[in-house]
Amino acid sequence: MSSRTLPLLFINLGGEMLYILDQRLRAQNIPADKAKKVMNDIITTMFNKKFLEELFKPQELYSKKALRTVFDRLAHASIMRLNQASMDKLYDLMTMAFKYQVLLCPRPKDILLVSFNHMDAIKEFVKDTPSVLGQVDETYHQLIEIYTPLSSGEFQLIRQTLLIFFQDMHIRVSIFLKDKVQNSNGRFVLPICGPVPCGTQIPGLIRMFSCTGEEVSRLQFNNGGNYAAALREGSFDLFGDRVTRLGTNMYSVCRPVETHISGTSKNSAQHTKVNTAPNPLAKEELNLLAKLMGGLDCQTPGNTDTGFRVNLFATDEEEEEALVSRPDELSYGVINIQATKDQQTNAELAKIIGEFSVSQEQSSSGNSKGDDLLAMMDGL
Repeated sequence: MSSRTLPLLFINLGGEMLYILDQRLRAQNIPADKAKKVMNDIITTMFNKKFLEELFKPQELYSKKALRTVFDRLAHASIMRLNQASMDKLYDLMTMAFKYQVLLCPRPKDILLVSFNHMDAIKEFVKDTPSVLGQVDETYHQLIEIYTPLSSGEFQLIRQTLLIFFQDMHIRVSIFLKDKVQNSNGRFVLPICGPVPCGTQIPGLIRMFSCTGEEVSRLQFNNGGNYAAALREGSFDLFGDRVTRLGTNMYSVCRPVETHISGTSKNSAQHTKVNTAPNPLAKEELNLLAKLMGGLDCQTPGNTDTGFRVNLFATDEEEEEALVSRPDELSYGVINIQATKDQQTNAELAKIIGEFSVSQEQSSSGNSKGDDLLAMMDGL
């Protein structure tokens, strides 16, 4: 298991979350000032300096429940509130999109290019907010410094760690089903066409060499696919052409997106139930998460006029039905972390909490979470 996987998982899932929210904000015709505030507040919280310092330390992945808690807090960092069923759906879309991207990477190192595509998009969201843009740029430099020197073997470990994390997730997504890249059981269909990894040749030729290194014979075979040579290697610099489209916004063309529990999810749910059973390390993991995120509670809004309601379902009734019908084993729930006692006794923790929270100046347009975050994602 790679200890350098967590930051990439966090950044890529965060990027997918922002794509989804941006698409629905536009589709719902949310006023531009409110939409901008939502994106700025979430990104400000996501790229909190103290939080990222801890995140980039070599460590194993959080559990699925703990990671879900992180993104639940991020989704509520601005003027929105998401009911559990809608948050489940949002998290399903995020995870399945990134899982597909990891599967499609021609070589393990391309996961970093996918991450840079997400970072490029995040930077575009906050291009008019210099203070937040500085936080994003600092993370860029950390990614370049830490990950570009890694070997191919280390990136392969990162890829394997990500796939192990996603292996029991088989949620069907309508976009993938319509494009025929996902089967009805929620498993992805990997293509046997397209460009080969950069630095490799199109399969179909076997060359024989003598003990002196001279080529003595060639044997051609049918590779069974429609492959092409790689155009060029994507840029791993701060600015540059990433070449790959993986990690870019698949919601740029507005179309409805639905998620469904796959027909084989019963077995998956059994695995999930075993994997998420209480263990001696769970309490320590959540204590660490509490320290990183502090007691960031979703305050009851004092002025609901500035908030708005967002839904990942077509109607409130559909959302309620989804909450009831979702198997308990597949519902991550929300872990409510209370760090009140720690705040009273630990000045350092209080400082982290203050820095993780969105500042008053940045939230001057209102701290309201609004009504339920139910109407924004009707088309998802």
